[in-house]
Amino acid sequence: MRVGDIAHPEREAFGKPLDGVRILALEQQQALPFATQLMARLGAEVIRVEHPGRGETGRDTFPAMTDPHGRSTGATFLRNNLNKRAIAVDLKSPKGRDLILRLAPRFDIVAQNFRAGTVQKMGLGYEHIAAVHPKVIYASISGFGTDGQSPYSKWSAFAPVVEAMSGFYDFKRQPDEPPVVGATGALGDTSTGLYMVIGMLAALRHRDRKGIGQHIDISMYDAMVTLTDVSLNYYSLGMKNGLATPNIITAFRASDGYFVMLCSRRVQMEALAKAVGHPEWLTDPRISSPSSWGVHIESIFRPGIEAWAASRTRAEACHELNGAGVAVGPVHSAPEVMADPHVIARNMIVEMLRSDGVATPVVTPGNPIKMSKVAEGPEHRVPWLGEHTDEVLQQELGLDAATIAALRADGAIA
Repeated sequence: MRVGDIAHPEREAFGKPLDGVRILALEQQQALPFATQLMARLGAEVIRVEHPGRGETGRDTFPAMTDPHGRSTGATFLRNNLNKRAIAVDLKSPKGRDLILRLAPRFDIVAQNFRAGTVQKMGLGYEHIAAVHPKVIYASISGFGTDGQSPYSKWSAFAPVVEAMSGFYDFKRQPDEPPVVGATGALGDTSTGLYMVIGMLAALRHRDRKGIGQHIDISMYDAMVTLTDVSLNYYSLGMKNGLATPNIITAFRASDGYFVMLCSRRVQMEALAKAVGHPEWLTDPRISSPSSWGVHIESIFRPGIEAWAASRTRAEACHELNGAGVAVGPVHSAPEVMADPHVIARNMIVEMLRSDGVATPVVTPGNPIKMSKVAEGPEHRVPWLGEHTDEVLQQELGLDAATIAALRADGAIA
């Protein structure tokens, strides 16, 4: 699906579930922009606020493309800011702060993801916004929470930091090997963003019922501890290392790459043994129960499964094993994901034409939330730095051209 396309025009008449919800986002990088982009895809109007000169730090990431004004626009920004408008306001300027306080009452949600304490110093914390907008839903994302309870409150937090602290990197690490860092991309950011979406939806519902606003405080570290639930749970039940997982949860080689298998029940083992031509596994006393399978992957299962799969592609092996009742899936590269018929059929690829003359479009994942009465799209390209500043200040605050020009001359906006 390309930016601007509507995948299900027959559903347009139903509108979107968050139509009318307005979000003013003081956001940067990924965690909060990921959350507000999903809210926008569900119908919310999102206006993001950036620094007038440098923009937000996500624009400085790599790889990047050049915007129509010759400025670099990085990958992190490009994949997290579809369907938004952007204004450039200096939050450290008294006049810029005043603009945000005047804008805030016109929005349901004011959201920010600066390091804990930063917005309070600017005069834009929850207490400041709630003073002018008592029913506001104020949404904060930070590394370790904004309540001052964490000993890490002053630390900088990026996805790999909280991923490491949560136990995620250690769970299946070999004792003599360093951890593999960042293998899953920014999971610490995207998982936090998803929890923030849940928080914002819950707070909107709570306000509908009780008529009150509140502060949502999401910690990236909390989100990753929750996402890595098996690490703590298994440890508490006596499994001291994820490498000791009793089931078969690993990858096997086929003729053109790897496929992943999960075999955890006796009925799956029966299907696997028959499918790969090793019925003797079912009577082998060394592997008589699931608790013994994990320790014999290399000595018994891998030789047998990979000998069978050597004459088959990943797709062929997966179709045969799934047909027999074994849970498997191919290990895909990025081009294979983009060409996968499932991904294409479910509109999970959004293409945005580049602004710098390069023919290959920027690809962003689509909306995974499929609703029978909600149209997918249209998606709108990311906003250029400060693109909607004048428009928003005129529409929302009624500022005239002379006032806006004076604010620009002052450096409060751009």
